[in-house]
Amino acid sequence: MTLNKLKVVPLGGLGAIGKNMTVVEYGDSMLLIDAGLMFPDEEMLGIDLVLPDFTYVIENKEKLKGIILTHGHEDHVGALPYLLREVHAPVMGTRLTLGLVNGKLGEHGMQGKVQTEEVSAGSKRTVGPFQVEFMSACHSIPDGVGLAIRTPVGMVVHTGDFKLDRNPIDGRPTDVKRLAELGEEGVLLLLSDSTNAESPGRTKPERSVGDTLDKIFAQAPGRVIVASFASHIHRIQQVVDTAAAHGRNLAVVGRSMTRNVNIAQNLGYLSVPEGLIVKPQHIAQIPPEALAVLSTGSQGEPMSALARMAAHDHQWMDVGKGDTVVISARPVPGNEKSVSRTINRLFAAGAEVIYESRADVHVSGHAAAEELRTILEVVKPRFFMPVHGEYRHQHFHAEIAMSAGMREEHIFVMQNGDVLETDGQTATIGDRVEAGMIFVDGLATGDFRDVVLRDRHHLSTDGIVTVVVVVRAQDGTLAAEPEVTFRGFVHSGDLEDLADASRQEVVDALRSDGARHMTDASVLKSHVHDRLQRFIRKETRRRPMIMPVIVEV
Repeated sequence: MTLNKLKVVPLGGLGAIGKNMTVVEYGDSMLLIDAGLMFPDEEMLGIDLVLPDFTYVIENKEKLKGIILTHGHEDHVGALPYLLREVHAPVMGTRLTLGLVNGKLGEHGMQGKVQTEEVSAGSKRTVGPFQVEFMSACHSIPDGVGLAIRTPVGMVVHTGDFKLDRNPIDGRPTDVKRLAELGEEGVLLLLSDSTNAESPGRTKPERSVGDTLDKIFAQAPGRVIVASFASHIHRIQQVVDTAAAHGRNLAVVGRSMTRNVNIAQNLGYLSVPEGLIVKPQHIAQIPPEALAVLSTGSQGEPMSALARMAAHDHQWMDVGKGDTVVISARPVPGNEKSVSRTINRLFAAGAEVIYESRADVHVSGHAAAEELRTILEVVKPRFFMPVHGEYRHQHFHAEIAMSAGMREEHIFVMQNGDVLETDGQTATIGDRVEAGMIFVDGLATGDFRDVVLRDRHHLSTDGIVTVVVVVRAQDGTLAAEPEVTFRGFVHSGDLEDLADASRQEVVDALRSDGARHMTDASVLKSHVHDRLQRFIRKETRRRPMIMPVIVEV
């Protein structure tokens, strides 16, 4: 019997940090690893979230046997509610991961409507033709796992997000021993986290942040406000421990931070001494030297708790002289400006601000080059695909693999949508599948890139001109003076004069020989648009968006 080829198709997670989603397909069965999102960059005006284009999954939904989540970060689980509107499959994840996912599904009105299956490190599941083994992976969130997927043509190992912290906060290191055992058994393909491939050496241990926090708390004269990712339970645990050690109460502010602290406490992943946490509304009653605050806003989000404090717009507290603010996170690519803006506002408010370039208040949750090499050497895969990173990260990870002895032709630096096919002996990149982006704007989802985003960028830079023209339906002649309105348009001269001249230009356009007896509203609209655009371009050297409105009477 001739075996089918195994297909591995990254739909997201390559060429950028975020929207991780990978298909493992054999015959009429498909397994999906992660369903993450990405936050928009500055050019994606008005866009709230960016999802991977999962059209390929929808088109093959009858093949989908299961969705496996490696951990609970947004870039791995955030797209799940949108995907599950279109497909139905059991969702497998560890206890904390599913706890966070259930909260997210509840926000979308889907809690209790999705089949979930709790797994743990060391457990195994059979999903169609795949036997999946879950392995402990130390990351910046508890309960992460790597995967060993036994397929009819060979074993695929997916590291998940990981680092090799020898003494992690939760006592749960990456299971290198098991990875080495799998390497001895024989691994066909390794997919490994590339995020820190360009960073030499090893990633610092998480406990080093705790040492820095201890020094900051000891020296701070007033309140200490720590902003971090709401999902970074290990960092939150260190803030809890440090506050308790220095006799400070802890207030938790920010919706996502409050939610995740509650979930982690209820599931036993966060240990909080009795009486330590106080409600935000009681902040004013506690002496500054006896209070610490755990907050959202480490990425400079405009509506976050930290940003509101800096702007003196928070319901329960302002930031001012005597406060020490610790931003215990690295800016996600694209967020650098917003983080700098928040830091400047905090300094202007009189606070002392401590961030990564000033002290060791953050360490990465991803393995650096030496750790990545260790994994390659113990797993000893026949083929290797660097995943989870920008293209340069994938490139450097490929170089690490070659320095570890892998042949270049066995390393596949791929793009989203590429299809890696293997029969267990050889591997090639075959056809491509659709793998772009889906944009979420409020409650709407879709591919807005070509039209909506272009228009929003246009509006943000050049403004808009609306033209209301009332014409007679019988012959297309003017029935009233046109109205021309400028919005968001900068002009060095008199705007009223320009508006008057523009109105006259519209009148001349509609009375010209070419426009006489034009009765089709769409044709009239195009005629007015083109004539006015040329005129304003000539007069101002600007190209605002022209919006003609034709009213027939």
